[in-house]
Order: sequence, then C-alpha cells, then structure tokens
Amino acid sequence: MTEISAAALRGAVDLSSLRGRAAAPESAAQSTAEPESGRVVVDVTDATFNSILELSRTVPVVVDLWAEWCGPCKQLSPVIEKVTRELNGRVMLAKVDVDANPQIAQAFRAESIPMVVALIGGQPVPMFTGAVPEAQVREVFTRLLEVAAQNGVTGSVPVGDAAGAEEAEEPHEAPMPPLHAEAYAAIEEGDYARAIDAYQRALAENPRDEDAKAGLGQVRLLDRVQGLDLQQVRAAAAAAPTDLEAQFQVADLDLAGGHIEDAFSRLLDLFAAVEPEQRTPVRERLVELFDLVGSSDPRVAAARTRLASLLF
Repeated sequence: MTEISAAALRGAVDLSSLRGRAAAPESAAQSTAEPESGRVVVDVTDATFNSILELSRTVPVVVDLWAEWCGPCKQLSPVIEKVTRELNGRVMLAKVDVDANPQIAQAFRAESIPMVVALIGGQPVPMFTGAVPEAQVREVFTRLLEVAAQNGVTGSVPVGDAAGAEEAEEPHEAPMPPLHAEAYAAIEEGDYARAIDAYQRALAENPRDEDAKAGLGQVRLLDRVQGLDLQQVRAAAAAAPTDLEAQFQVADLDLAGGHIEDAFSRLLDLFAAVEPEQRTPVRERLVELFDLVGSSDPRVAAARTRLASLLF
C-alpha cells in the first residue's frame, strides 16, 4: 500500500496523452462518466477519460484498473465500490478494464493489477496495488479525502432521488448459493483453504457449476501466491531453470500481476526443456492458467497452439 500524501500529487504519472481526448458521441454508455448522471461508480474508456480528469478538479476520483481474468480484481473491486457508495458522492469511482482500454493502462504504467489510483485536481496519486483488506481500503480512502481537502478539492457528485430511483429499478440479484457465500466469506477473511474446500464441495454437488469452477481456480492462485516475494522467487527460478515448483511460482506471480504472455511463455519453455515424465504437471498448470484467463482471450489461443505443437 502506498502512503497517500499531498507531495505525491507532483509528477507521479504523466496523463498528458489522455487530456483533451474527445468522447465518441455514438456511445450512450459513455455519458455515465458525466457528473450530472448522479452515479458515483462508472465505467470509463480511453475515449471518456478526459471527463473524469476534469471532474477530479471538484471531487476526488478513484480509478480502479482491473481485468476480467484477474482473480484479485474480483475480490477487491466490490470492496472499493462499497466504500465509495457509503461516502455518498464525496468520492467518485471510475472503473477501467485495462484489456479494453490500453491507453489508460499505459498512461498509469499499470504493470500489475488490480491497481488503484486517485485523481485529485487532474493529478494522479497511487493508492495501492493488489488486493488489500477492507480495513486498509477504508484507511486509504480516509487519507484520500484529507489530501483532497488540503488541495481544495471538496466537491461531491450529486446523489439524489433520480439516482436512487435508477437503482431501485434495477432487478435484485439472486441470492448467492450457500457454498459460494461460504467461499466468498472465507476469501474476505484470507482463509483460502476454507474457500477452496467450499468451492470443491459446490462442484461435487454440481460439476457443471461454472462459477464455482472459476472461483476455485482464482482462489487457488491467490493461495499459491500469498506471501511470495517476487525477487526471491525470480532468483530461485533463474538458478534452477528446470525446477518445476520454482518456475510455477514465477508464472503464478506473473499471471496474478497481469503479465499473461510472460506466464504462458515461461511454462511453455519449461514444457519444452524438461524430461517427458515431467511434462504432465507442466501441461496441467498451463491448462489451469488458460481456464483462469478464459478461452476467448487471444493469448490463450496462441499459447494453446504452441502447446499443441510441442505435444505433437
């Protein structure tokens, strides 16, 4: 977690490439980035980010950089949304899918996700990278409001009856299945072993439960990378290029940090280098990571093609 301070507003990230970018008029969804919509949580694109920069001159904006394949993002984003909504317009949350909006990701130098950055007066300041507990999220938001006030950014997004009516018209989500709820609660507590057990029991009850399958893969990854030191892991992998566990740990950290192609390439190179009897666990780990990212991702298709060529 990065300590938020007024000094951090100076020269943290260069967003000049995003300033003055005109929004495309044909997209109705882009209008949700405007403050008069009464919404405090909005999806933002490369084309609409300039309106968020301007809005940050009156109200602090939190930018959540995430991706669909990112397990830690799916744990962190609901917490950020919850805290944002509780502040009743004193903070706005702009959600950015980094895969769909590479210009924003590049501008923020988003080398790993989830990455959360604040905008105050058009200037960025880091908040934190990676999933963090709710208590830390609240602490950082409190500090964000203090720094915003120090810089004269004390406005708010109007959250009135129109916004409330809009939310009331939205259909209520179906209650979470009991085992899914148990897994989610365990993840919130950092008890990944209990979450894995809950998802496994859900799959035993219904082998076609795709949500449980996806959740199991994500929490297994979280469990494996918990407590790993990136520099130590990379040093160990460099010293033992055919050690399966050492290479698996680097690949896991790469995937969790958004370096998908690096993770795939490392394991494919490992598959080609090890003895035939060692290839099965490498292939199984690759398939597990493919499932985490999703078969529709072109990087998965490319890696599958290379794996097939190595198999045959």
